[in-house]
Amino acid sequence: MSICRDRHGRGRRGVLMPPTLPGSLTRSQFFDMLVIANARSIRKGFPSVADWEFAVEDVPPSDPAPWERQAPVLARTFTGRAGSGLKPRVVLYRIPLSMRASNRRDLAKIIRLALVDQIASALGIAPTDVDPGFDPNGF
Repeated sequence: MSICRDRHGRGRRGVLMPPTLPGSLTRSQFFDMLVIANARSIRKGFPSVADWEFAVEDVPPSDPAPWERQAPVLARTFTGRAGSGLKPRVVLYRIPLSMRASNRRDLAKIIRLALVDQIASALGIAPTDVDPGFDPNGF
């Protein structure tokens, strides 16, 4: 899909941005790309999450779980149950995370922090065990 320009209201004239350039990605596609890249990176460095699933939803459900605080939910972890065939899953919420970032670089850092934090809390370990370079104040 390429982005076309409409110069002076005369209809579509030409390609503004070829589909091979990163500017042709929508915000949600860019967010998904960052999640995939970070999930791959974490899987390489921390093989115990190799079978985990990573998902993206736009916003969290309007009815929070009973154990969740009233703070905004940025991500959620669902642990898999033995014998049920369900794998552990980390769900990142795109809009709340995107609203906290002032640019694309900050968004990449926030996504990494959210993934590492969710994995570490689900496994009951320190975030630095999942990602040795983890810095919660890394902005």
